[in-house]
Amino acid sequence: MSEFLVIYVTYASEEEATKICGSLLEQKLIACANIHHVQSMYTWEGKINKEKEWVSILKSTAANWRALQTHIQSLHSYDTPCITKWSATANEKYAKWINESTK
Repeated sequence: MSEFLVIYVTYASEEEATKICGSLLEQKLIACANIHHVQSMYTWEGKINKEKEWVSILKSTAANWRALQTHIQSLHSYDTPCITKWSATANEKYAKWINESTK
């Protein structure tokens, strides 16, 4: 099957992103993490904020979605972490690699 999940998560620091992504890889909850530095603007507690953050784009399976959320939340420093998912498709070889890497 060529379907999988793409999960987008934000973090306060590169260290936090690396720690959480590394743990997810060790637990085989994800096959891959791409980590990027970003400038974020958002409303929090009635105020507009502008912060430097780190983002990970994770690749996993639908079967891992609940465990993945729980694991991220247990390690994350934010009270309300951004953990979003999208369904995606890819070439068969890549999707097969994701499935094999998360078993």
